[in-house]
Amino acid sequence: RCRFAPEQGPPGESFSWKVKLKSLLGMGETLIVFILVMGGLFVGLFTPTEAAAVGSFGVLLVSLIRRQLTWEGFVKSLYETLRTSCMVMMLIAGAVIFGKFLAVTRIPFNLADWVGALNLPPVIIVAIIMGIYFFGGCFMDALAFVTLTVPIFYPVVLGLGYDPIWFGVIIVMVTEMGVITPPVGINVYVVFGVAKTVIGGVPLESIFKGIIPFLIAVIIGTIILMIFPKIILYLPNLMY
Repeated sequence: RCRFAPEQGPPGESFSWKVKLKSLLGMGETLIVFILVMGGLFVGLFTPTEAAAVGSFGVLLVSLIRRQLTWEGFVKSLYETLRTSCMVMMLIAGAVIFGKFLAVTRIPFNLADWVGALNLPPVIIVAIIMGIYFFGGCFMDALAFVTLTVPIFYPVVLGLGYDPIWFGVIIVMVTEMGVITPPVGINVYVVFGVAKTVIGGVPLESIFKGIIPFLIAVIIGTIILMIFPKIILYLPNLMY
């Protein structure tokens, strides 16, 4: 953006390597925490959720070692964490309840029967299924919706002759596309709540505008993967 409108982001001040290296002093503890978290994650010592806990504990230790953490700051951080966690969990709880409603009313099952009975080319049927995942991701938690609907659409997709690995990757991308799509992308409201807690708030319109480039990139990537499925299947095929 600054390339086309330089006045919006003028060049920053340049610094010598001596100044740059000097600015890194005191970053040793942070680097150790980063290596511990990312290294343990990639080696397989713990899951992503456990890695987040390890990172939080590591940062807490660094704050104690540097004597930068006061009791007031500790209590405030706990309060803000609890507030944000409650907000996110309420959203997830609402999505789970909505998922239970869909299961009881058998709406996804009826949709699957309707899609499977259509006398249409396989490509069109898959496009309809992707549309269902997209709109489902707009209204409820992505994991809950995928868990609810995969057992329904999986046999249909296999019957059409599509690879299950390809199907799994595509539905994850399409569902995640839905959770950031205006005007009801659930993840956007999560970011809105977190921003309100941490930095005093960001207008919801600004968040929706900010995700548009990423949404376009995901849409283009999904279309490419649907047209060229071998991109997804290249590495799995090397295993057989």
